[in-house]
Amino acid sequence: MHIPKSSDVAKSYERIKPFIHHTPVFKSTDLNNKVGTNVWLKCENFQKVGAFKFRGACNAVLPLISKLANNGVATHSSGNHGQAIAKAAQIKGIPAYIVMPENAPRIKIEAVKNYGAEIVFCEPTQLAREKTLEKVIQQTKAYFVHPYNDPNVVLGQSSAAWEFLHEIPELELIITPIGGGGLLSGSILAAEAFHALNNLPLCKVTAAEPEQANDAYRSMQSGSIQSLTDKQIMSPTIADGLRTTIGNIPFHIMRRTHTEIICVSEESIVKAMRYIWERFNMIIEASCAVPIAALLENKITPTFKNIGVIITGGNVDLDHLPWNSPQ
Repeated sequence: MHIPKSSDVAKSYERIKPFIHHTPVFKSTDLNNKVGTNVWLKCENFQKVGAFKFRGACNAVLPLISKLANNGVATHSSGNHGQAIAKAAQIKGIPAYIVMPENAPRIKIEAVKNYGAEIVFCEPTQLAREKTLEKVIQQTKAYFVHPYNDPNVVLGQSSAAWEFLHEIPELELIITPIGGGGLLSGSILAAEAFHALNNLPLCKVTAAEPEQANDAYRSMQSGSIQSLTDKQIMSPTIADGLRTTIGNIPFHIMRRTHTEIICVSEESIVKAMRYIWERFNMIIEASCAVPIAALLENKITPTFKNIGVIITGGNVDLDHLPWNSPQ
């Protein structure tokens, strides 16, 4: 298992910089007052394909040598990573094959199609994703780009926090959502790299996840990777992007740094999502609202003067908003 290093963060960022958006950072007096401290939002919902996943996809796909890329690339994804791989493959001029669960949001399915990728549907379980992908790769000989358990993907995702810290160097804490752990582990590496480069205090990195998909929390508590329970699979969290099991590479980095995982309720996720829509006039996915919910529920301790939240994406099915639909 190859573990990416913080010393590789800057080089990876320079590699993908020409292809990605340097996304904006917003803050709100109302949010600051509610939380009782300064909160900054790094808005990856304005990234290409509408999510931070494009960073990792670029760093994994664009540098591929012809021998690996000739048959295209393949992956499994509930949506955002699939879109990102499809777009990166389109830029490189190679085919892309995306395995998606049958219950993936319609907007994400359409986006993957629009980027020219071929979609293969599967049952909404991790095992079904992996088994279906195996068949696709056998048939196509495509190169597999894992959504989060890939060192180049992790380093690509690190670029969001890398930009964030350069813009707001006084950040003491960065909070991300966690599904597979690529963004969280990449943010940890970026914080370490920024600390080493600037000799500033090390910014802490933590993550928030739904109580209905608390495998990351249970993994950190037990010391080994835990899967979603049957109950959590049958009654999935609204945060569809976080319904995945942690990868070995992210988990190694998380364990090394004793990363804290904070769990929040479905009700608080919906409230936080609606709050950002209304207060910031900004569309975000339910997965993005999970760290905001942790802040609004006062679950972040101790108190930090400057907190950064990475808003991970804005690909929302407008026909099925959670405050208008039954849970």
